[in-house]
Amino acid sequence: MLEEILRFVHVIGATVLLGTGAGIAFFMLLAHRTGNPAHVAHVAGTVVVADTLFTATAAILQPVTGAWLAHEIGWPLTSGWVLLSLILYVVVGLFWLPVVWIQIQLRELARRAVASGTPLPARYHHLFRIWFACGFPAFFSVMAILWLMLNKPEIPIGF
Repeated sequence: MLEEILRFVHVIGATVLLGTGAGIAFFMLLAHRTGNPAHVAHVAGTVVVADTLFTATAAILQPVTGAWLAHEIGWPLTSGWVLLSLILYVVVGLFWLPVVWIQIQLRELARRAVASGTPLPARYHHLFRIWFACGFPAFFSVMAILWLMLNKPEIPIGF
């Protein structure tokens, strides 16, 4: 029974990470494309809240439920597919943490543009390009982790 609960929570967490990440990227991109500081400020504000409530919660629960599930099933954390998943999870984190900071900066820059009645500044566009670029390795790493979880391939490691 514990294994089934852990598996369910772990899969829900993975779904939240993928879904929230894809949704946030989609809505931020659409808001950015309008060039409207008020629209960007509103969407970026919502994105920051969503990342805090959903993505951060799932990101914390994933390694906990994953390690606990692996322990319950008897998968060593050093088995190839599990270890590769953990490495990719670190990659996701290395790209996601700067993205969170950038989203807050984008929101603040857009709010300032609204308050001053000016267009989005050059710094906004520079940070958006970085934000956009960070999304690709994070997204594809999450996709690879999901593939590994579903297929559990035999991956020899040199330990």
